[in-house]
Amino acid sequence: MTLPTDTDTPSAESRPRRQKNGKKTTRNVLLGFAAVVLIAGIIGGAYIYNLAQTFNSGTTKIDAAFPEESTRPQKSEPVNGTAPMNILVMGSDTRGTAELDVDNQASTDQRADTLMLVHIPADRKNVYAVSLMRDLWVDIPGRGESKINAALAYGGVPLMVQTVESLFQQRIDHVAMVDFEGFKGLTDALGGVEVDVKIPFAPNSGPMKGHYYAAGKQTFNGDEALAFVRERKSFSDGDYQRVRNQQAYLKSIISKTIAKETLTNPVTVSNMVSAVSPFISVDKGFDAGAIGSLAVGMKDLRANDTVMFTLPTLGTGTSADGQSIVVKDPTALSDIATALSKDQLGAYVTAHALEKGN
Repeated sequence: MTLPTDTDTPSAESRPRRQKNGKKTTRNVLLGFAAVVLIAGIIGGAYIYNLAQTFNSGTTKIDAAFPEESTRPQKSEPVNGTAPMNILVMGSDTRGTAELDVDNQASTDQRADTLMLVHIPADRKNVYAVSLMRDLWVDIPGRGESKINAALAYGGVPLMVQTVESLFQQRIDHVAMVDFEGFKGLTDALGGVEVDVKIPFAPNSGPMKGHYYAAGKQTFNGDEALAFVRERKSFSDGDYQRVRNQQAYLKSIISKTIAKETLTNPVTVSNMVSAVSPFISVDKGFDAGAIGSLAVGMKDLRANDTVMFTLPTLGTGTSADGQSIVVKDPTALSDIATALSKDQLGAYVTAHALEKGN
């Protein structure tokens, strides 16, 4: 079997194909739920009916997001009536040149540039986002070993879900696919976002070529933010630093989204939802009502209650067929899988000195 190889950007590059969903809801929706979908799954508060409608009509619904039930882990048992939740977030860098078919379960040339497993404990007191390197060498069910982002190419969203479920032996409750282009509109809707740049760089290609990202806190507009989360060639460790930059950006987005001045400004909230919704694809059950319901249980969550970290690996290597890969760390995988099964990922974070918000 010939495995597909990666290029610098996914070959299916565009905004997701729209599928209008006429389902209406009178459920309340949170005042900043864009951050929930964009990774952290957080926030509290409620908003009005038309905001929910904007999200439900603007997003693409993934009709077949999950694999066959017989292949899946069991659902987590509720604790005091509430169960932990796992959300698989996939980021695609489409750059607007081709159409991305999120429903196709056959082999395609799609890739997921960014993968995060977002875990929300039963007590809803924290949010944990575990980044998975796109070149992580794993077993893809029915396909053998390959880079994890190839699962989307081999069998669409269902196979990607099955691959991550197999990796951690944990059930994925919801799926969200986010086009990086949505970062641009979201950033501008917020009036710019301040990000702490750890490693200075200047992109050598793209619309921001030559723009210098100085070390320290910088306020980005939409174009600057988009280039920041895309860049990897400027760094000695490539994708590793790009993932760190994406995490830094998302932390900043979360902080500004749930700030009082944002949540109390209906115009800003409406602009956020309108800007980002067309760039999001979600499973049919992850509508505005479901997100609003989740937000009710997380109303006291703050930005420093989120933890973002990259799944530990054994570094880079080369596959038997000559591909450059990221080598998985079986011990780390086992420990995290055990922590997830016990709904004790916070204990793992503490044991490995991962501080909140880092």
